[in-house]
Amino acid sequence: MELTGVSSIRSASPGDVVFVETEKNLQLAVESGAAAVIAGDFAAERVQPKPLLIAEQPRLAFARAAQFLSSAPQREPGVHPSAAIERSARLGKNASVGARSVLAEGVTIGEATQIGAGCVIGANVTMGRDCEIYPNVTIYAGARLGDRVIVHAGAVLGSDGFGYVRDKTTGRYEKFPQIGRLEIEDDVEIGANSTIDRGALEVTRIGRGTKIDNLVHIGHNCQIGEDVVIAAQTGFSGSIVVENNVVLGGQVGIGEGARIGEGVMLGGQGGVLPKKILRGKGVAFWGTPAQPLREYLKQLAALAKLAKK
Repeated sequence: MELTGVSSIRSASPGDVVFVETEKNLQLAVESGAAAVIAGDFAAERVQPKPLLIAEQPRLAFARAAQFLSSAPQREPGVHPSAAIERSARLGKNASVGARSVLAEGVTIGEATQIGAGCVIGANVTMGRDCEIYPNVTIYAGARLGDRVIVHAGAVLGSDGFGYVRDKTTGRYEKFPQIGRLEIEDDVEIGANSTIDRGALEVTRIGRGTKIDNLVHIGHNCQIGEDVVIAAQTGFSGSIVVENNVVLGGQVGIGEGARIGEGVMLGGQGGVLPKKILRGKGVAFWGTPAQPLREYLKQLAALAKLAKK
């Protein structure tokens, strides 16, 4: 059987592979137009009229199949004639730079990394291999990106943090130095129109494998751990620590100096007050101020009873 692509069960056509995670959907997948089905151990002993590919994690196997079978066009290596690249910039083997992009002095681009059209890469930025920088991304001077980093269109990386000092005499605000840097480790993905500030005096760091959705803002000096998932419209104040394997829902807000412990899950629109610490691996928090889910639901129920009275 030859497989050429992936699909949902509903829209599958010959050559596609689909997946199911529960036994109740297996027959529907088998009867679809797909050529083969990725399924869990529940299907291991079943005889079906089309190939079953048994995987411990069907969704993960399907995602990997999609990458393998991807037909997305790859840009040809090389530099578009309209790109402006300083002589001191260095491009790795098979790298590409799109139309009207600008690479400042001292930029280093790794092997097979692709820079989309209209990007601005500031002085002394370093970027690893196999990165994908989509159109109109701006990366400020001195930022460091690891290998296989994906940055979607319109993102701004390494801009100044929101730091000011007020003169008690005049009441005016004066800018606090924003001279730190931004470091993004391997396998990070950053969504469209997201913004990540450089450190004020030190480093803002995004850990390996972290996935950041669209329209997320991360303030200066934040330390985001490994394999963190951050949904859209989440906002971080400065100097926040997020440990490994945290999951943050959409529109979460986190105050300055807060700490989110390893494995914590915070539901959509949850709010963490400044300097607050949330701990509990696998514990779900919700509400503002964020509380363990069970406690929060009890409070909602109590309020509902009071309202009836």
